[in-house]
Amino acid sequence: MTDAHTIDLTGKTALITGTTSGFGHHMAITLAKAGARVAITGRRTDRLDALKQEIEAFDGRALPVALDVTDMDSIKACVETCETELGPIDILVNNAGMNVDQMASDVTEEAYDTVMNTNLKGSFFMAQQVANRMMKAGRPGRVINIASIGGHTVLPGLSVYCMSKAAILMMTKSLAREWARYDINVTAICPGFIETELNAHWFATEPGQKQVKGYPRRRLGEIADLDGALLMLASDAGRIITGTAITIDDGQSL
Repeated sequence: MTDAHTIDLTGKTALITGTTSGFGHHMAITLAKAGARVAITGRRTDRLDALKQEIEAFDGRALPVALDVTDMDSIKACVETCETELGPIDILVNNAGMNVDQMASDVTEEAYDTVMNTNLKGSFFMAQQVANRMMKAGRPGRVINIASIGGHTVLPGLSVYCMSKAAILMMTKSLAREWARYDINVTAICPGFIETELNAHWFATEPGQKQVKGYPRRRLGEIADLDGALLMLASDAGRIITGTAITIDDGQSL
């Protein structure tokens, strides 16, 4: 059995979207510690510079690249910069995402478009741009989509978010089928509720604590709990894993 913490990605180039906080920030560090050169991306470039310094502190290699996943020109420029500066992309982690906490009856067209353009359209075209380069060069690759338990479980007040993540799961299967012959693995990770910068305020409230007490193990996950699956899917340990989604939620969706 492969130990996730001994997986070596030396010589690999990874592009991670949405690394200015939360999952993306941590995943960039995880892949860099495993030896990968990482392109760290997002709109808040000041945070990218701080993450670059954090990675370089343990002799990792990080390239900050401004990216708006809702803009095709930005996507194309990001992928081009990454490959020019770091080399051909071996691993894409589609992590950039957002949500609107509203009941379906209150969701505006603008909010709907923002969620779908970020979570779904952005992920699709990032995957397309990276995979097209892999196929043209005849290189194998890994595309890892960060979905959610919301892709297969109703989360009240997050209907549009859940819809976008359900679409990500079908996108994962569809792309895996189309790109299998090119040795490009496409997979998804479905995290449960994990405390991050974006939700810490909620889980500190009384209703938030009540929510946690309703889970089978009455606790939240930690971002590091995703490391094993991420490293497996990014490496040869996941060589024959494609078209599948791994739920990591401590039983929250049961």
